[in-house]
Amino acid sequence: MHEKTRRAVLGTGIAAAGNGLLTACGSPGHGAHGGGRADPDGTVTGAPDRAGAPAADTRPEYVSPHGPEVDARERKRDPGPVRRFRLTATATTLDIGARKVKSWAYEDQVPGQEIRVTAGDTVALTLANNLPQATTLHWHGIRLRNDMDGVPGVTQRPIRTGASFDYRFTALFPGTYWIHPHSGVQLDRGLYAPLIVEDPKEPLAYDKEWVVVIDDWLDGVGGRTPDKVLKQLNGGKSAHAMDDDGEGKGDGRGRKDTKGGRGGGKEGGDADAKDGAERPAKGAARGGARGGGPRASARRGAAPAESELLGGHAGDVTYPYYLVNGRSPESPQVFRAKRGDRVRIRIINAGGDTAFRVALGGHRMTVTHTDGYPVVPARTDALLLGMGERYDVLVTVKDGVFPLAVLAEGKGRSTMAVLRTRGKHPVKLPRPKELDGKLLTAAQLKAAEEVRLTPKEPDRIIRMRLTGSMRRFDWAINGRPYDPSQRYPVRAGERVRLSFINGTRMWHPIHLHGHTFALPNGGPRKDTTVLLPHHKVNVDFDADNPGLWMVHCHNVYHSESGMMTILGYRK
Repeated sequence: MHEKTRRAVLGTGIAAAGNGLLTACGSPGHGAHGGGRADPDGTVTGAPDRAGAPAADTRPEYVSPHGPEVDARERKRDPGPVRRFRLTATATTLDIGARKVKSWAYEDQVPGQEIRVTAGDTVALTLANNLPQATTLHWHGIRLRNDMDGVPGVTQRPIRTGASFDYRFTALFPGTYWIHPHSGVQLDRGLYAPLIVEDPKEPLAYDKEWVVVIDDWLDGVGGRTPDKVLKQLNGGKSAHAMDDDGEGKGDGRGRKDTKGGRGGGKEGGDADAKDGAERPAKGAARGGARGGGPRASARRGAAPAESELLGGHAGDVTYPYYLVNGRSPESPQVFRAKRGDRVRIRIINAGGDTAFRVALGGHRMTVTHTDGYPVVPARTDALLLGMGERYDVLVTVKDGVFPLAVLAEGKGRSTMAVLRTRGKHPVKLPRPKELDGKLLTAAQLKAAEEVRLTPKEPDRIIRMRLTGSMRRFDWAINGRPYDPSQRYPVRAGERVRLSFINGTRMWHPIHLHGHTFALPNGGPRKDTTVLLPHHKVNVDFDADNPGLWMVHCHNVYHSESGMMTILGYRK
């Protein structure tokens, strides 16, 4: 029996019809040249092809997101039954347990309404925008048609205030995915929701299923907003953020300036436990990370965060709260089960700037999937998830009350949910020893046999060096800040190797849209991989989904400061 355990407050919204102009969504700045040469038809590419390029999807040598190649690929997916959904993005007040905050969300709840379909279904979702800014919706991890990918100025027009957009595509592959905007730093508000694609031939046997969405939270606390924080990190100048009160001021090329006061600083804190709530022990609410204490940062309002697991600096932003399914540890979500139940837990990191270490007190977890794809099952005490990563695990429930502990890695804070087999009175829950036990990352996993790529030498190698610094906050790829006219060319049918080289002192979770890649040496299939400082990883994928696809750091403050680019399929 599958059990939906998320809070659901359903609602509808009414939006007027209308469309914005197709505009670029980032700065067209011309940063310093990275290594390598633009070589449109060669094997090795080290710099993007953009000389004399018009903006967005109008370059005739590349497949357009709206071109016949995209339609032809979608027709091969044999669309199944239509599943209809409607979401309204709106400014609202949210109860996160410790306090109420003003933020933006889907259907006045966080996480937003779960979207659940079966592999092969056609997803038909209408997003109505009642926000004071334009927005879009990105389907993180799904291999969908390119014009539904939700990147403003590249794959679709921004959805203006009062307008709506109809997303429609075939959800071909089962797995754990999620949705969020791809407009500015809106992701670091309450605009995210789980997307579950069930397998009609599900091989796993389990009694219950829980979806766990973890997040770092600052919006609406002490006057802070993600836009203000980004502006502060960028020294008062943000090329990508919106105005606090509306659409933002464009310069005709998609750049935005921001207004507003200073962000950052330490706001909020641990509130007293509410009556009747689970009350974590001191260690559970403020668990520290291994690998040394926090250090002060010279960045404006940056978090004093340090983690050996992440290779040093753990994050740029101080968050007053960390949430599990929209709840702080003062009022956590409670999952109920019977002793002996076999439970599938789908874990999603929806954070903006935080890696999370996750463990279930008193239990070991068996990892079955990462980023939606099956792996050779592996037992572990704890998991480490970068932003955008997902893991599915199985646990066999013991009798008692246990914390599902979620540590903000390197930031000295934590949050939790609670597993109960009996009773209802609040209890003190110590920091589980499993947080400091065997810890598993994607590099230790192997892909299940049925999803391994056929061994093949790459037809094309694209080298992407991650550049920039915390001091200047000048994040980029190959020394070039994001320009929507950039293209790293690929051709349909190629085996492509992306060679990610982290030349910075900061870790980065790197995400590829519209595809999954394989980690080296039989590693798992993923769409997001964590790259530690001064490390390199080669990932391979098959170019079988035509269009224009983003590659970017999933730290939203890094991507919106320039660490993103585009792969373009040549005609």
